[in-house]
Amino acid sequence: MKKSKYILLAFIVLKFVIQYFAINPAYELHRDEFLHIDLGKHLAWGYTSVPPLTGLLSSFILLLGNSVFLVKFFPALFGALVIWVVWKIVEELNGGLFAQILAATSVLFSVFVRINILYQPNSLDFLCWTLLFFTLLKYIKTQQNRWLYYTAVVLALGLLNKYNIGFLLLGLVPAILLTRQRAVLKNKHLWLAALLAVLLVLPNIIWQISNALPLVTHMQTLASTQLVNVNRADFLIDQLIFFPGSLLVILLAFVSFYTYQPHKNYRVFFYAFVFTMVIFTYLRAKNYYSIGLYPAFIAFGAVYLEKLLSRGWLQYLRIPVILVPVLVFMPVAPIMLPVYSPGQILEKQELFNKYGANRWEDGQLHDLPQDYADMQGWRELAHLVDSAFTLVDDKPHTIIHCDNYGQAGAINYYSAQKYTEALSMNADYIFWYPLDEVKIENVILVQTSDDDDPERTREQAFFEEISLIGKIRNPYARERGTSVYLLQGAKVSINDILREEIESRKH
Repeated sequence: MKKSKYILLAFIVLKFVIQYFAINPAYELHRDEFLHIDLGKHLAWGYTSVPPLTGLLSSFILLLGNSVFLVKFFPALFGALVIWVVWKIVEELNGGLFAQILAATSVLFSVFVRINILYQPNSLDFLCWTLLFFTLLKYIKTQQNRWLYYTAVVLALGLLNKYNIGFLLLGLVPAILLTRQRAVLKNKHLWLAALLAVLLVLPNIIWQISNALPLVTHMQTLASTQLVNVNRADFLIDQLIFFPGSLLVILLAFVSFYTYQPHKNYRVFFYAFVFTMVIFTYLRAKNYYSIGLYPAFIAFGAVYLEKLLSRGWLQYLRIPVILVPVLVFMPVAPIMLPVYSPGQILEKQELFNKYGANRWEDGQLHDLPQDYADMQGWRELAHLVDSAFTLVDDKPHTIIHCDNYGQAGAINYYSAQKYTEALSMNADYIFWYPLDEVKIENVILVQTSDDDDPERTREQAFFEEISLIGKIRNPYARERGTSVYLLQGAKVSINDILREEIESRKH
C-alpha cells in the first residue's frame, strides 16, 4: 500500500474517532433522528418530511439493533467518504501529497464535524454534492460518456435522499451555458443520462403526485415559519464560519479558475457556485444548505496552493499551512459542537450569544442552541409514558397520541413498552394510525406546555377518566413542561374522531 493510502486511512479513522467524541454524554438523540429512525418501520417511496432513502437506511439500522452507536455511525461514514472523494479530486487534478493532506485536513476540521453528529439527510446530501462535482470533473477531463451516467446516478441518489441537491442542478444549467462545456448539450448521452436520472427518481415523483404533492406543502410551511426569519445578509456572512481555517484555500480555488491554466477548463464549477449561491440567497435558504458546495473547491484550492508553495523557501510554509485549519478550528469547536453540558453552556452564555449559537429558527436567543435543547428530556418523557401504561388494564386497545413528531419518535425509541407505537398528527406519523386494526378505548396523551389545558375540557366529553401522569421537568429541554395524560374509558368512537381529524389535516 502506498504511503498516501495509509495517510488517507488515518484521516478516515480519525474522522470516526472525532465524531464519537464530539457529543457530550449529557445529550440524548435529536428529535429529527427519532423521526428518521421510525421511517424505517414504514418503508415507502416517499414521506412528507424527506424522500425515501432515509427510510431505507433506517431499516438497516433497525435490522442491526438500532443502537445509538449505529445511529451515529452512518453520518460519520458519509463524512469520512466526503474526505475520500475530496482526496480523489485532488488526485485527478494532479495534486501531490501536500494538497491531499491539506484538503483532507480542511474538510476534517470544519463544520462537517457538526453536520455528521446527527442522523439526518444532510450528511449524505453533502456527500452527493461532492460526488457530483467529482463525476463531472471526470467527464470534463476524460470526455468519457460513462461519467455522464455516473453523474445521473449520483444526482438521482441525491434527490432520493434530499431535494436540496436540485438547487445545485439549477446552478449548473446556466453555468454550462456560459462556458465551453455547453458542447455537452449536443451529446446524446447527456440526455440519455438525464432520462436515467428521471427513471430512478420516478417512483418518488409518482408517490408525490399520488399524495397531493406534500413537498409543496412542506416548502410552503418551511418558508412561512422558518425561512421568513432568515436574513439574506446573515446567510452570506454565515458562509464564513463553516470552514474558518480554510477560507484562504477556498478563495484560492476561485482565483485558480482564472490564473492557473490546468483549472481554467473547470471554470464551469465556479459559475455553478455563483448561480447556486444567488438562488439560495434569493430564496432565504438556511445557511447550511450550501455546505455541499465547498469540499470540491477546497480540493481545487489545495492543488493551487501546493503549486504556489512549490519553490524555494515557500516550501517551508507547507506544514504551517496544514496546521491552520486545525488551530483555527479548535477554539471554535466548543461553540460549534455539543461538547459542553447544558450547565456549562449557561455558564458561558455570553460567549454563545456573541456567536449567535443560541439563536433559534424563531430568530430569538435562548439558553441553549436549538439542536442541543432538542436533545434533552426525551428519556424522561418515555418514562412518563411507561408509567401511564402500568395503570392501563386494556393495553391492546390503547394508543399514544402526541403533539409532535419529536415526542412520538422519542417515545418509540426510549420507551420500554412494546404494546403500541407512539403517533402524532405531525409529519409522517399521521399516516400510521391503526384505526382499522384497533378499537381505541384509552389514549395516553402527550401535550406540549403551550397547548396545555389543565381542565382537559375537550377530552372530558370523550372519556370516563382523565389523569395527569406528569410533566417533563428538565430545565434545558425544549419540551420542558410537556404533559402526559392518561385518558381511559372512551364514551364515543375515538377511531372516528381521529379519522375525521386525519382527513381534515391531509386536505
